[in-house]
Amino acid sequence: MLHKISLENILFLDIETVPQHKEYHELDDDKKMLWEQKTQYQRKDEFTAGEFYDRAGIWAEFGIIICISVGYFTFKGNKRNFRVTSFHGEERQILTDFKSLLETHYQEPYKLLCGHNAKEFDFPFIARRMIINGIKLPSKLNLFGKKPWEIPHLDTMDLWKFGDYKHYTSLKLLTNILNIPSPKDDIDGSMVKHVFYIENDIDRIITYCEKDVIAVAQIFLRLRGNALLDEQEILHV
Repeated sequence: MLHKISLENILFLDIETVPQHKEYHELDDDKKMLWEQKTQYQRKDEFTAGEFYDRAGIWAEFGIIICISVGYFTFKGNKRNFRVTSFHGEERQILTDFKSLLETHYQEPYKLLCGHNAKEFDFPFIARRMIINGIKLPSKLNLFGKKPWEIPHLDTMDLWKFGDYKHYTSLKLLTNILNIPSPKDDIDGSMVKHVFYIENDIDRIITYCEKDVIAVAQIFLRLRGNALLDEQEILHV
């Protein structure tokens, strides 16, 4: 069925997140208590709440979005391009600009969002941060009352499962076994907090995020049996 979906109707995306604060001690007492309770199961007796704070970026209640990168296909005759761009800066502005993109160009029901492990992470994280920031959810992220077949989301990890719901495959592993150039050639997710707060190098994070978007699009092409993108077809705008 994938070949029936027009590539021009898919917005590929990836997000990068970090803890809301640079250091654990910057949390107020209530947040410290709530963080300790939230992570008790994950930490067990191996880490204190403070030692575990570097991982706060994976929870929308304690993390913020610092970059959303998107990519989309365009076709002119036989010429195929994949255009990639990013939203970064203050979180509320990132979310507002991303919402505007969705409502301007991806409002129609047949247009879809696609990421890797995005149903478990990117889509709900963006939705939760929008609500926290007082932003009304766009229809593409407002899933309340929708039936499973009405949800306009694709997930390359979900597609790779082929119904095996216990199976997890990382983006790095999937690109490796499908002979797709790896996006993890500079930093990985565990380094984003350091690069953001210590190195103050958002451009490096944007590059990393955009490479992930390209990798997701490449995986989707491979799952459809299409030719992979070459460098000349990828445009950063």
